[in-house]
Amino acid sequence: MQATQTNSEGLKREFKVVVPASELETRLVNELNALKDKVRINGFRPGKVPMTHMRRTYGRQVMVDIVQNAVNEANQQIVSENNLRLAMEPKVNLPEAREDVDAVIDAKADLSYTVALEILPTFEIADVSGVELEREVAEVTDAELDDALTRMAKQNRTFTARAEGEAAGDGDRVTINFVGKIDGEAFPGGSGDDVPVEIGSGSFIPGFEEQLVGVKAGDEKVVTATFPEDYQAAHLAGKTAEFDVKVISVEAGGEALVNDELGKSFGMDDLEALRNALRERIGVDFQAQSRRKVKRKLLDALDKLYSFELPPTLVQQEFDGVWQGVTAEMAQANRSFEDEGTTEDAAREEYRGIAERRVRLGLVLAEIGDKAEIKITEDELTRALIDRARQFPGQEKMVWDFYQKNPQALAELRAPIFEEKVVDHLLGQAKVVDKTVSKEELFKEDEEDADKA
Repeated sequence: MQATQTNSEGLKREFKVVVPASELETRLVNELNALKDKVRINGFRPGKVPMTHMRRTYGRQVMVDIVQNAVNEANQQIVSENNLRLAMEPKVNLPEAREDVDAVIDAKADLSYTVALEILPTFEIADVSGVELEREVAEVTDAELDDALTRMAKQNRTFTARAEGEAAGDGDRVTINFVGKIDGEAFPGGSGDDVPVEIGSGSFIPGFEEQLVGVKAGDEKVVTATFPEDYQAAHLAGKTAEFDVKVISVEAGGEALVNDELGKSFGMDDLEALRNALRERIGVDFQAQSRRKVKRKLLDALDKLYSFELPPTLVQQEFDGVWQGVTAEMAQANRSFEDEGTTEDAAREEYRGIAERRVRLGLVLAEIGDKAEIKITEDELTRALIDRARQFPGQEKMVWDFYQKNPQALAELRAPIFEEKVVDHLLGQAKVVDKTVSKEELFKEDEEDADKA
């Protein structure tokens, strides 16, 4: 086998590979000789099948495997001899003309083909000891706990039917059937039967619940309300709808008591135990959000420290995934690029930049983790697999078996663990200063930054 480099442009490499017909012939004869002792053919004793008959019966099938093995060996040799780190699987271009293929299969012509490669870029690991990061942290205040306990008590209270003809008041629960219409036409997702609505809970769009004050069981009423401008269903955002409402029942809400009984209703010994558990749970949420934000700042800093050529196919694959998600979301919301205040070309450019950032940072984190010899332990991977299986109640064993039998799927579990360990490694090197902020400030998200992450 002879491999000759024919192109070297940026991160792209191309080689011409030639496997002589004589080598193919030798491999074929060896394979057929080995096979001759194993096959059973009527009319011939084991091991006594003539080579001409073996070749006629099994030659093409065996040669297909020989060609595939020769290609694999050539690829490995090219990578090894040239010290290449591949970004993608090699792209092999074999002969396509029928006469050329037949000549190779019959070992009457050399196997000549090209293989295109994309390699990973090389770059120096930057020193992050001078990088300064501000980590936002928030304390779980007594007021926050009081508000949470009040909400829990309100959600846990009992409701009793009001007397016949008695009107609903603030805090009552009204069960309704409704049909929502915009410009006289019912819209998808705008209807429901036997839907409980707690007046004053804010669970419905603004203005809806307030108009149920004073209704009685059996009443029919038209409720007019406007969807918020930032409503999650973009095709409804900012639009005014009329809801034909029929009241099924009205129930008075009991008193929301924050006491030891509340704690016991949640499986705790008393109110203080519930309060402590709540403080711990909220604290975990605060810490997770704090980490998400400081990680994003770290990635922003890394993005400024590195500039190198990116493997074009990796970028294209990342962009295709991002773009597919964007267009699918817009189609579902019935929105256009014009509705978003942009054009398709401008959006493509923006999201290509996001794809390039993700690929660049992925390569940087992988290189840093490799140089720092960061490893994923079996215990860490097992815990991740257990967590994933728990996301599918009743199917845990099927999920477990799937990952155990699919190395690629298991690698997808390993990747985020590796990334978080690399982030920990970098945060330990950078200058991180904590800044105490309010809960509202901690959870304030920058939409642009969220897209880049």
